[in-house]
Amino acid sequence: MIRDGGRQGTLVTDANELVEIRSGAYHDSVTLMRAGRRLAERPGVSAALTAMATALNIDLLTEMGFTPPPGARPDDLVVAIRADDPAALEAARAAVEDLLANRSAPRAFGEPPPARTTGSAARRAGNATVALVSVPGQYAFAEAVDALDAGLNVMIFSDNVPVEHELELKETAARRGLLVMGPDCGTAVVGGVGLGFANVVRPGRIGLVAASGTGAQQVMSLLDEAGEGVSHVLGVGGRDLSAEISGRSTLQALRALDADPVTELIVVVSKPPAPEVGDLIRSAARRLATPVRFGLLGDGGDLTDVVADALGAVGVPVPAWPSWLPSRRVHPPRAGLLRGLFAGGTLCEEAALIAGTTPHEMTDLGDDRYTRGRAHPMIDPTLRLDRLAAETTGDTAAVVLIDVVLGHGAEPDPAAALVPLIQAAAIPVVVSLCGTSGDPQGRDRQAEALAAAGAAVFSSSAEAARHAVALAEGA
Repeated sequence: MIRDGGRQGTLVTDANELVEIRSGAYHDSVTLMRAGRRLAERPGVSAALTAMATALNIDLLTEMGFTPPPGARPDDLVVAIRADDPAALEAARAAVEDLLANRSAPRAFGEPPPARTTGSAARRAGNATVALVSVPGQYAFAEAVDALDAGLNVMIFSDNVPVEHELELKETAARRGLLVMGPDCGTAVVGGVGLGFANVVRPGRIGLVAASGTGAQQVMSLLDEAGEGVSHVLGVGGRDLSAEISGRSTLQALRALDADPVTELIVVVSKPPAPEVGDLIRSAARRLATPVRFGLLGDGGDLTDVVADALGAVGVPVPAWPSWLPSRRVHPPRAGLLRGLFAGGTLCEEAALIAGTTPHEMTDLGDDRYTRGRAHPMIDPTLRLDRLAAETTGDTAAVVLIDVVLGHGAEPDPAAALVPLIQAAAIPVVVSLCGTSGDPQGRDRQAEALAAAGAAVFSSSAEAARHAVALAEGA
């Protein structure tokens, strides 16, 4: 039945399940996804979802076995909970209020209300230069256009943005001398300020142009370990070097870093580009005053090689990259399938290139097809934890390789959830740990906990992949 009538009410299917509609109760997607996860972790709760009632989320609700609420609109909040008994259901329902509570300070008397559009926020700020857009992909275009019209560079964190929207935005930005970072730009550092999934790194002389979020994070983290830093990290989105987009944002980013007096070396990091686009970018780079090095996967090197090359160019010695190995052999190695479960697409592709013809199966769980209706695995690792539990039984794979990416915006304590699964694993687990000593999760603390559980942990993603390959070959 629907209580309270209309779109505001509760659909009760039995004593242990409810679906609740809240009209006009907007919350951002990350808050909702984290709230849903916390609900699902409560004792006696078997399934939970807190989400805006978009068509995508209503489909997800149906897949979870809930009855979709009649008449729900995309601006309605849906809370769905399934529990073992009525007491657990009521306790979880009561917890929703706390999980979704708005804890922002009340507005002072006479203080203007929050800006309702990107353009009005830019006009109010006065000296803003960058807008960060993080809305569902189908709405990102309008917000990004608003920002460009206000004279702002734009970082589009949103994924699932149509390629034709990306092309139009980047053509508009180029005509106005502005930069569009993204869509699906997960990482940037602008003037020392980290945006998205950024690591805590020292300032330095090297500027990165990255068509890869986790690729940029691996490079900046290893640079920091070597004692070097970055001037800026300008993400351009994973499709920028495709034939359709033709490097439009990469060209803009190269010009911007070339004009920056702090940047002494530019490094371009990307998965393999379209051949004609790679030629275009290299030709443009040769015309710059600032030297440019290329770290394009598939060109014969890996991300650790890219860092070593950059360090050599600025006269910094290459250190031994930290690793943390278990104190004892947990599982005897046996030849067989290497399975990779990744949050980072570039780290996944790098591992696949290193594995080569070795039997392997690498999965990027941060890919768009896995993140529709759910948070990225760096925010909500539930999907990958489920896969890891299934793959470490030893029935199919001989070795499992995973990445753990630290930094702002990422899971606050990834080791806490991984340690029990690694301890229970019937096969070796190898971890590529991307982060710095300054990251809020504490890189060394995470590494020590994972190694104590039995994982082999490497700060170099390439070294992690090679170790996993050696184990899968029976070494």
